[in-house]
Amino acid sequence: MKIFYHTSATATGGRDGHTRVDDGSIGFDLVGFQNESGKVGTNPEQLFAMGYAACFDSAMNHVAPTLNLKPTKSSTTVGVGIGQKPDGAFGLDLDITITVEGLSLEDAKTLINKAHEVCPYSNATRGNVDVRLHVNVIQSFDL
Repeated sequence: MKIFYHTSATATGGRDGHTRVDDGSIGFDLVGFQNESGKVGTNPEQLFAMGYAACFDSAMNHVAPTLNLKPTKSSTTVGVGIGQKPDGAFGLDLDITITVEGLSLEDAKTLINKAHEVCPYSNATRGNVDVRLHVNVIQSFDL
């Protein structure tokens, strides 16, 4: 595979610690998803949701011209759940909701399915994470 981009991040202290991109451009204090201490911060699932949402929306923009589709606008929301599997391991559960303007429902579904085929996050999770795709087609919306 030809690598187009590479980055790295370091976390210390796990879910109650700190994480930062190694170039220093961004960092977060972390809190567990069951934050009972009142500590302000974010958790890894929120960061994953943000990255997946941005990547999926970009994948739609990338594939739309190849399908001769021209959505006016789009937004992608990724809901991330974390839970314990029957075997004791932990796993993620994802709901991806895409809102598209300027396409029919059929064309929007075609676009979303193709984006799901090429999105790196979708390819990384395929087969080992429950992912549900949802589509909303509207006449106009504000981001």
